[in-house]
Amino acid sequence: MTIAPDNAQQGASHLYRTMRDFVQSMDDSLPGKFEISKEGIVHDMMSPVKQHELTVLRVRKRLEKVMPEEIVAHTGEPDVEDESEGILRRPDVMVIAEADMEGDGTFDPRTLVAAIEIVSNSNPDNDWADKVRDYPLMGIPIYAIFDPRTATGAVLTDIHTTPDGPRYANRKDFVYGEDVTIGDWTISTDDLPHYQPIGR
Repeated sequence: MTIAPDNAQQGASHLYRTMRDFVQSMDDSLPGKFEISKEGIVHDMMSPVKQHELTVLRVRKRLEKVMPEEIVAHTGEPDVEDESEGILRRPDVMVIAEADMEGDGTFDPRTLVAAIEIVSNSNPDNDWADKVRDYPLMGIPIYAIFDPRTATGAVLTDIHTTPDGPRYANRKDFVYGEDVTIGDWTISTDDLPHYQPIGR
């Protein structure tokens, strides 16, 4: 009889629920955004700057111009959650069918067409490393990254199995000014804002 795996699973599940309760209690009382990654709680303490929010807005509007009406580029809540993996994330933009937004609770990550992140000046590794690991674990088929620090980005696709777990097999880099294709839709990256150098 094997007890350890079940106990380990129960322990991991209990730890995740504890972290989830903490994140929910802190969301309205502390500045910044709380998420749960495969490594634990992530707290981006900085409020999003104007360039970040303007990028979110422009990417969302450009996508919604070219997508069919039943697909939306959603910003905001609720979170995307995979309890079995112990991950709770809130992408800057979620490409999802409007019908999959119905009901209560968090979004099922496997209903997302794509997750889009605008890199934070204060915590770029969260977008370029942690979410590159977490999103394929959650089954999100496309992950697009826009980086206002460098005016570059990447679209990651094609989840495949590796010894370290599911990972994206393909990465297509782009620079601002080029068109970028996310799923079935191509948008311009012209006029996306850049972060000002720190200290200016």
